[in-house]
Amino acid sequence: MTPPQPAAVLFDMDGTLVDSERIWSIALGELAREYGGELSDAVRLAMIGTSSVETMRLLHEDLGQPWRDPADGSRWIAARMVDLLATELTWLPGARELLAEVRAAGIPTALVTSTGRRLVDVAMRTIGATNFDVVVTADDVTVRKPDPMPYLTAAAALGVDPADCVAIEDSRAGVASALAAGCVVIAVPQEVPVTVVAERLHLRDGLLGVDLAALRDLVEGAAVHS
Repeated sequence: MTPPQPAAVLFDMDGTLVDSERIWSIALGELAREYGGELSDAVRLAMIGTSSVETMRLLHEDLGQPWRDPADGSRWIAARMVDLLATELTWLPGARELLAEVRAAGIPTALVTSTGRRLVDVAMRTIGATNFDVVVTADDVTVRKPDPMPYLTAAAALGVDPADCVAIEDSRAGVASALAAGCVVIAVPQEVPVTVVAERLHLRDGLLGVDLAALRDLVEGAAVHS
């Protein structure tokens, strides 16, 4: 007997499907140098999964320039990221293949990201807008990850119960958001380890080898323990 299908698969973008965290690091490093300083490795890691306002606060504090306007920095970063995403964005290993297999099976998909709509639209030139039935960006919610609202919004737009969905994430904030929404979660941390332990959380080194059969098994296991 075939295990039950996920009702939907909900994908994070940065650091999960595409290697955009590397691109963010380029832009943030360039802005730090514009301000006359250098972004420390520790603070760059602390920025992963945070909002643009929090990212700018961390940058300014790291440089000893807390008086700077975060809105100015966010605009500079957004403009630079448009160029970088258009030319530098690449898939992470296994991500494209998993997404294609899920789509071929007719399972609904959503992109659930803390990145703003303007930059997501640029990234979609690589990822493919037709790969997603729903796209939830930072501009589509009033509260961002780690709050569950982004994943609850995606599930509601698809008309599915989040408890029957698999969410795929890389950051601590994203994992917390998806778990709080009730999803089964696959975490593929890139630079910052995910240390939380939860029944519905499954850690992987990456998406290579993660296929639809694996997603079905996770949904079936979650149903047994619910």
